[in-house]
Amino acid sequence: MRNLTALLSVIAVVSGYVEELDDKFKDYLKHELWLVEFYAPWCAYCHTFEPIWHEVGAELKSMGSSVNVGKIDSTVHTSIASEFNIRGYPTIKLFKGELSFDYKGPRTKDAIIEFTNRVSGPVVRKLSSVQLFQHVMSRHDLIFVYIGGESLLKKEYYKAATEYIVHTYFFTASEEVLPKAVTLQDVPAVAVFKDRTYYLYNEFLDGDLSFWINRERFPSYFQIDSFSLYQMGELSKLVALAVVDENNPSEESIRYKTLMETLSTEYRDHYKSDYQFGFMDGNEYINGLIMGEVEMPSIIVLNMTIDGYCLPESKIETIEDLLRFLNSVLDGRAKLLGGNGFLQHSKRSLYKAKSTVVVRPTNTLFFSKRIDLLLIFFPQIFTKSLTHQNQNTQLITSSSNICLRLIFRSPLS
Repeated sequence: MRNLTALLSVIAVVSGYVEELDDKFKDYLKHELWLVEFYAPWCAYCHTFEPIWHEVGAELKSMGSSVNVGKIDSTVHTSIASEFNIRGYPTIKLFKGELSFDYKGPRTKDAIIEFTNRVSGPVVRKLSSVQLFQHVMSRHDLIFVYIGGESLLKKEYYKAATEYIVHTYFFTASEEVLPKAVTLQDVPAVAVFKDRTYYLYNEFLDGDLSFWINRERFPSYFQIDSFSLYQMGELSKLVALAVVDENNPSEESIRYKTLMETLSTEYRDHYKSDYQFGFMDGNEYINGLIMGEVEMPSIIVLNMTIDGYCLPESKIETIEDLLRFLNSVLDGRAKLLGGNGFLQHSKRSLYKAKSTVVVRPTNTLFFSKRIDLLLIFFPQIFTKSLTHQNQNTQLITSSSNICLRLIFRSPLS
């Protein structure tokens, strides 16, 4: 009993760092920084996420951060949710003056705090010494740096930094504080430091600065998770992935990862505009993406813009094999699977709905709200699919089979 009382006291203290907000919170935004979670009471993940959100509030308070942490019920304060274009739950936004920044990363305390510290500070930070430059490089895998004085390029850089600060850090520096290995052809200049080297922006070859920053904001090769993969749709790049099981590494999985990493650096100039390279631990997310099953280890190319993918028709043994496969994707010889056409979109909706259904021991079905329309437009397909999965599933259909209704006790968010 004593332990329970102590636990409740801790929860009460932690909860005190997160403020329940209402419509009036907009009045605070003019003079205060706010990190806000938009939630819905019926959202199961919001309930799961709640302890993490309170930990974020407590951690920021203990750090002496000027950022206030709050949450707002979007189902009650619908005008606020509409104004800030809230489409899903939980949605996390950081409000800074007249600007708001969406958080799209992992729902972990450390990742959210790192985002908060980066976005709440200056959009562009100054590197004033060699020591500070080295310190920053030791802490971050990737940074953008503007070198030089006032210029049109600097204005474009600051504008792009405001847009992409949600993803990475932006700095300014003089030539004197740069590493000795850095050689500039001209000043002003913009460089991205990543992959244990650096790359310079070339207006004539790379085009728009903002486009270049968006293209270069990931390492050339890294471990990709579901959050970063989702962002790949904004890059207009194909994603070449080695799908492996890190818990059971095999000789083949090591070879696939090595081939990907080697190609990402040695053939960077050839593929930098077309491919993002990486590896993914586990195939669960990919299976959901392609609505099938990818063996591990394997190599796959994803087109996140159209939800399409390509698989090699023969085994990848050498760098030459991988090059042939990647080139066949680019020139259209490789078979494109998936996509976002009407039939494929319908199949994806059905797949998501089937993945959402939970059959209880009482044979009662629980659903997310998002499949309501599916039941109206695809009743025969859905009925057949569910019946195949569980012959005892309780289904009620109209005599005309135009609409299908389900027995349920409460929605599953």
